Amino acid sequence: MGTVTIGVSIAVPEPHGSELQQLRAGFGDAAAHGIPTHVTLLPPTEIDETALPAVEAHLTEVAAAGRPFPMRLSGTGTFRPLSPVVFVRVVAGAEACTELQQQVRDPAGPVARELQFPYHPHVTVAHGIDEAAMDRAFEELAGYEAEWPCTGFALYEQGADGVWRKLREFTFGGGSVVPPQAGRVERGSVPTR
Repeated sequence: MGTVTIGVSIAVPEPHGSELQQLRAGFGDAAAHGIPTHVTLLPPTEIDETALPAVEAHLTEVAAAGRPFPMRLSGTGTFRPLSPVVFVRVVAGAEACTELQQQVRDPAGPVARELQFPYHPHVTVAHGIDEAAMDRAFEELAGYEAEWPCTGFALYEQGADGVWRKLREFTFGGGSVVPPQAGRVERGSVPTR
């Protein structure tokens, strides 16, 4: 058994997720197709593979206590010059995302960790690309709008190829869903309701 890199996030649903992913790729961000469009709750975190069942149990508890909330994206922002990121702003649901990420990173839980930067919910649309392309992303998506009811979040694992793959979805109010993946051996399954 080794280590795995995991992340927890709220997926941006279709058609918005694919649309933003295509736009991100169009701005020249090579990582776009390996990262599903999302709002981060737990940034990339390396854990011992044997800790996955405890992480899944913890996330099941967090989700069971949660309730759906409205999410709305509107306009753009940037973390430049501190970090080379342009993002679409979360204008509704930000407070709920902040509470959720604190619960996910609970100091008594299996993925307690400090953050490199203060938490700020957002949807990345350009990261680490040239300044002109970052400016273009900032300007072209300034009028972007999307909204949906957030009903849960998901656990992802980053593969050796750098691609993030969904391991399990967690629905507010209880239950989880394991996405079908050909050839994958399931680890410590969590019962669904």
